[in-house]
Amino acid sequence: MTERLPTVLLVEDDDAIQGIVEDALREGGLEAAGAKTGEEAVTLLKGQLTAYCALVTDISLLGKFNGWEVARAAREVDPNFPVVYISGAAAHEWPAQGVPNSIILQKPFAPAQLTTAVSQLLNERSAADLGKA
Repeated sequence: MTERLPTVLLVEDDDAIQGIVEDALREGGLEAAGAKTGEEAVTLLKGQLTAYCALVTDISLLGKFNGWEVARAAREVDPNFPVVYISGAAAHEWPAQGVPNSIILQKPFAPAQLTTAVSQLLNERSAADLGKA
C-alpha cells in the first residue's frame, strides 16, 4: 500500500499556473488538490472530507470569494492553518488583507520558492504543535 502524500489545497483559476504549482508541490513531496473558485475551496475546507495540510491560493479568483476570504475561511476551520498567497497584482494588499503568519509570493515566482514557503509554514506549525504537547 502506498503512503498518501500530505495534500495542499490549491486555489488557482489559470490552468498553466495551476500545473506549474502542482508540479512544484509534487517535487516537494506534497500532493495538490485543485479548486478553480473561492466558493469551491471554502466548500472543500469546511466539508473536511480531506485533511489538507496547507492552502495555496491566488488572490483574484473566479466567483464571489477572493483569496483573502478563502484564507479567512481556512483559519475558521483551523486557526493555525498554513496559508501561502500567490498573486500578480494584489501583493501590496497583503499587510492589510492577509491572515497572520502567512506568506505571499509575487508572480512570477520560482517553483522552489513555493515549496520553501509551504515547507516553512508546515515546519512552524509542527513546532507549535510540539510546544503544546
